[in-house]
Amino acid sequence: MRFCINVDHIATLRNARGETQPDPVTFALMAEQFGVDGIVVHLREDRRHINERDVRLLRELVTTKLDLEMAPVDEIIQIACDVCPELATLVPEKRQELTTEGGINVIDNINQIRSAVERLHEAEISVSIFIEPDINQIDAAAEINADFIEIHTGHYANAASEEDIFEELEKVRLAAKHAKKLGLGVNAGHGLNYINIKEFLAIEEIDEVSIGHAVLARAIYVGAEQAIKEMIALTKR
Repeated sequence: MRFCINVDHIATLRNARGETQPDPVTFALMAEQFGVDGIVVHLREDRRHINERDVRLLRELVTTKLDLEMAPVDEIIQIACDVCPELATLVPEKRQELTTEGGINVIDNINQIRSAVERLHEAEISVSIFIEPDINQIDAAAEINADFIEIHTGHYANAASEEDIFEELEKVRLAAKHAKKLGLGVNAGHGLNYINIKEFLAIEEIDEVSIGHAVLARAIYVGAEQAIKEMIALTKR
């Protein structure tokens, strides 16, 4: 299973005092040296953490894979087409949310998302769609020629009881199997950490996980190298 690290909250810390450190680009390059399979950043419309400078520098310097998370809106699509990340992941976006709260509704926004996919494909960028583990949403993603889906794992990560954990994990498992049958690549992310990631190792259809906050929080205690290598060890086990 591939592990890509999201470095958005390195930028959150930098921006807290309007200064230049810590630098998410530097951290991303360190993470590559420690063995991650790719770098993930979300260029939000309000630029609350990652900014265009970060994205353009990352494109110049990242040697693994750059995954640019983005809302399917004209301004950000144009930036993506200029920068050309290996992967663009379409996500929903609300100004007031602390972090992405759920998957994008492909069915209700199919024309807007189809247009975004077509524009990104014209720039030779692969496209992933961040969605709930819902069969109908996965079918819609396949219909508009997405290359990947990224399954939103937040409900699984936040489940409190064993029954709810099993139920949410089973939804992810069935969604991943269905997506693979349709020829889609399968990524997963949101709320995953050093404990709950272990259940995902048995789901062979999941190609890649995107994890940020848990690893960055761990890095405060043990350092970036150990935190990243611990997660790599878990995902490769």
